[in-house]
This record gives sequence, structure tokens and C-alpha cells, in this order.
Amino acid sequence: MDREQVLRDQDVVVTGDAITAIGPNLHLPAEARVIDAQGKYLSPGLADMHSHSESREDMKVYLANGVTTILNLGGASATFVDQRVPLFNSGKRPGPHIYLALRIDGTPEYGQIVVKTPDEARAAVRLAKTNGYQFIKLYNNLSADAFVAVADEARREGLGLTGHYVRAVTLAQQLQSHDVLVAHLEELMYALFTPPDQDPLAAPPDSVIATAAQTLKANRAFVVADLFTFETIAAQWGRPAVAAAYYTRPEAKFVPYEWRLDWMREDYISKKGSLDPRATFEARLAKGLSDAGIPLLAGTDAPTIPGIYPGFSLHDDLDRLQAAGLTRFQALSAATRTPGDYIQATLHEPKKFGEVKAGYRADLVLTDRNPLDDLGVLRHPAGVMAGGHWYSQADLGAMLAQVEGDYRRAAAMGGADKP
Repeated sequence: MDREQVLRDQDVVVTGDAITAIGPNLHLPAEARVIDAQGKYLSPGLADMHSHSESREDMKVYLANGVTTILNLGGASATFVDQRVPLFNSGKRPGPHIYLALRIDGTPEYGQIVVKTPDEARAAVRLAKTNGYQFIKLYNNLSADAFVAVADEARREGLGLTGHYVRAVTLAQQLQSHDVLVAHLEELMYALFTPPDQDPLAAPPDSVIATAAQTLKANRAFVVADLFTFETIAAQWGRPAVAAAYYTRPEAKFVPYEWRLDWMREDYISKKGSLDPRATFEARLAKGLSDAGIPLLAGTDAPTIPGIYPGFSLHDDLDRLQAAGLTRFQALSAATRTPGDYIQATLHEPKKFGEVKAGYRADLVLTDRNPLDDLGVLRHPAGVMAGGHWYSQADLGAMLAQVEGDYRRAAAMGGADKP
């Protein structure tokens, strides 16, 4: 994935959790397990860089969709952070490699840690580091002083910054403070455009695209596209029938009862007006940023938005990136190489991911056809390797069947899976 090419007839050697050699006709140890991939295509594992999933079942669903890395952007339980993530990241439990962000804001609207002063802000960052988080997720209502303190302390502690647009500072100030990952394309709309009073849902003019690209490029920022997520919100905005259909899609079998109840409590269907012009603008924004060289990452916000399914919806996001005008290689890079570049630039980990290269984490997806010809083949992997652990197509199918059965039984009892 460092360039748009296919290397044919290659052997890939994996030792532990790392790729150790790639080449034709390599000598293999006698005890090596051999996976015959003749006639198939090996790609890097996919990354969802905006997730809120934390259940064991979700992790299996991610794997079955070829997703081997997720960035959990807040709200995870202490049990998940302290006990489950080490098991997933060590390969003791099947699932993607998980990075964690702690949510911080100036108000408690989303249940995050609330900080009012610089001292509280610094303490929250240190708390995140102590508890194993790698990122701080910023929300809109931080004060300017608290934001500066968070950014400074995160830099000191080696944590990354991601999140929403902080209203107390300009976008340029937010991006200049630290290497920031913008959590949604839509945050750029809020930062750079004030809609007229008579049309609060108006889409920005396309001139905003150049302004956004210039500001992002000057500060070497990365952006999670979340294109399919915003499109899904727009689709159900004031349209109950659209939202109702999300519960009957095949992917809904892999969403737990408790999340479906949460979806029903969302009020998008009761909204007035239309977000469709903004959704269309976002697609143009994604294309414009990509053309300007801004690194875009794939992400979904799953499963907090009705109609966004862990694992499955990442493929929808790749489709939307391609529909916006990105090439298949660019769209695939947004879920492979670019997330790996971002994590490496931010955390400086000794082992990268996102490419099929010696020394990289052994996160791989095997497909029957070339995804550079059709991204849809990634929806049906012939096998997945996560951190050096191999899962055959039969293994992945069994995982999905188990998740579906567990959720069906939980729903019948009126209960829900617990993380």
C-alpha cells in the first residue's frame, strides 16, 4: 500500500505478531504453518478510526469484516479499558488491535470528564495516561485556558489529540497546538462556516474547501472522513421510514438489543428541514481535501448512530469515498496505510501497521479478487490475520453465527449483551 501495485507470487512470512519476510520462493522453517493463498490477493488489514464499540461480540464482527485496528473515541467502560483491551491487543482474545481515547469537555453533555480549569485539564490528561489511554478526545465546550492546558499536557505525556472543534479557539489555533486528528469532516463546517439565521442547515459555499485545505495542510493535520456516517444521519433526518429500515437490514442481526433501543431514542427522525445539501457538500469537501494532499482516514462512529453497524459500515464508508471521487487506491489507503501513518506520527510505536511489509504488524486480509479492481471483495474475506493470529473463512463465519445467536437469545429474553 505504499503505491498502487500488485506484487505477484510472493511468500509472506509471519513470526509472532510481525511480518518478518516477503519475497518469492522463500525458505520456510519445517515447523512453519503454511496458508495456501495461490490465486488470491493479500492486503493490509482495515482500520476504523472512529469507533465506540467495546463488546466482545463487536470485536468478532470487526474481524469478520477484515477490520484489524480500531480507534475507540471515548465512552468505553473501565472493564473494557482495563481488562478487555489488553486481551485483544495481546491476541488472547479474537479482535482488532484497539487504541483508546478519553473524552474531555467543559460540560457533561456526553458523559465525559469535565474540566473547568487548567489544573483540572492537566490532571485529566495524566489520568488518561495512567489508565492506558493513548489519545485525548476533545469536545466543543472546553474553555480556551483548559484547551491550552490539555494540549500542552498531552504533548508532555506523549498522548495524541483528536476530537471535535473547540469553539473557544479558532481551528488554526486548535491544529497548531498539537498533532490533531479531526474526528469528523463535519467539524470543519462548524469551524469555518456560520449559516444564516434564515437557513440554519445551509451548506457552506465551496470556497470553504480551499480554506480548510490550507489550514489543515499548514498544520499537518489528519481528518477522519466519516462520510457514510453523516450521509446516514442526513438520510433519516425527518424520515421515520428510512430509520425503520435500519432494523431490518441483514447487518442488524449483529447489533445488540440494547443498541437498537438506543437507536430508537435518537431524535433524528423528528428533525425539520434537510441535511442533504450538507451531505453533498461533505462529499465535495472530501474530494477537495484529498486533491490537496490532506490525509483522510476511514471511520464510522459505530454503533452510536442508527444505521451504522460495526465492521460492515466501514465498507460503506470506503464506497462513499470512492463515490466522492477518490480512486480505489486512495479509498483503501484511508483504511490501511494512512491510519498507520497517523498512529506512527503520533505515538511513534516501534511496529507500524497498514502495509504488507517486513517489520509491520501482521494484520492482513486475504481476498479472492483484487480490491484495487473492486473494493467490494473486502466485504467477504477468504481469511483474516490479526496480530499474527490467523482466522479462516470458516472461523469468521462461525464468529458471526455465534454473535447472531447470542443476540437473538438476548433479545428473546428482553436483555442485552454487556461489554
